[in-house]
Amino acid sequence: MGLLDILLGRTKPVAPDLDRLFALPSAAVTLEAAAGFRPTGSGAVCFATVEGAMFEQTHREVQALLDADAERPGPPVSLHRDEYGYSWLVSERTPDQLPELVNDVHAVNSALEANGFGPQLLCSLAAFRHPTDDRALALVYLYKRGSFYPFAPLPGEGQRRDNALELRVKAALANDLRIEPDLGRWFPVWGAPGL
Repeated sequence: MGLLDILLGRTKPVAPDLDRLFALPSAAVTLEAAAGFRPTGSGAVCFATVEGAMFEQTHREVQALLDADAERPGPPVSLHRDEYGYSWLVSERTPDQLPELVNDVHAVNSALEANGFGPQLLCSLAAFRHPTDDRALALVYLYKRGSFYPFAPLPGEGQRRDNALELRVKAALANDLRIEPDLGRWFPVWGAPGL
């Protein structure tokens, strides 16, 4: 970063660090103790929609890589498109298999990155639910920022979120995850698979 960058207010982008995903299992223990949320076994990787043979080949490689696990309840990874035009590669596990789910999400991110789709990667998430009132929560990893944030959609009609819960989760997980400090980057992920 040069003097001109400093004067013009440009900042150096944070390099993605996919290994930060491996902190999710320990953060899940803290999350359950602090707020009662438990993993659902659902995780996803979101990226700008890509078409073409190279992406289809990468999708097949990811499926083959994850297909070797016999303990998986369904297909290794499924592709979904949301109403906003983004694509999601979704992995489903049992709720007690969060470390395996994190491995899946890491493998999907790594495969997309290795095949040149890194610029299209947006975020990854792991889904959680509260057992008594069925509230949903996601811990979202921002690929380009190398940080996490909580997303808590409110149940019912409309697109509303539980900001107070998100801030409580932020405080509870501050020692477990690198939490995104800029609240303006806590983008809602409406329609995310698993939520």
